[in-house]
Amino acid sequence: MGSVRKASAWLGLVEDSDERYYDDEYAEGAEAADAWVTDPRVRVASESAEEEGRRIATVSPDSFRDARAIGELFRDGVPVIVNLTSMEPSDAKRVVDFAAGLTFGLRGSIERVATRVFLLSPADTQVVNGEAAGRGQDGFFNQS
Repeated sequence: MGSVRKASAWLGLVEDSDERYYDDEYAEGAEAADAWVTDPRVRVASESAEEEGRRIATVSPDSFRDARAIGELFRDGVPVIVNLTSMEPSDAKRVVDFAAGLTFGLRGSIERVATRVFLLSPADTQVVNGEAAGRGQDGFFNQS
């Protein structure tokens, strides 16, 4: 398969017909497996938090190919913190564009938390700004 054909298949523009890497044993094992193995770059809260519906995932993608993990978590209603500090700027821009489209399509929101770190919140999640909590209008050192 030529490099142009490989690039087109990677972008999803053409059908990937390269059967060299297809393994029948792997495909059969994947259907029978009950447990889903999580990518080590994706971390989700403990099982007790999962049972109560309080989960937040952190994803530190290495390339644009890792955007799928972000999409699957967000689609399941899990807020996702995306850390793009280890990515090339061009790939990081693509992931941010993907995340913006994802949040728009599922009526969520995207918020920049820090430089190259973003929070993707599903529609049913409320993000509370901590600045106003616990202090009055006059500031922290209200002496009146």
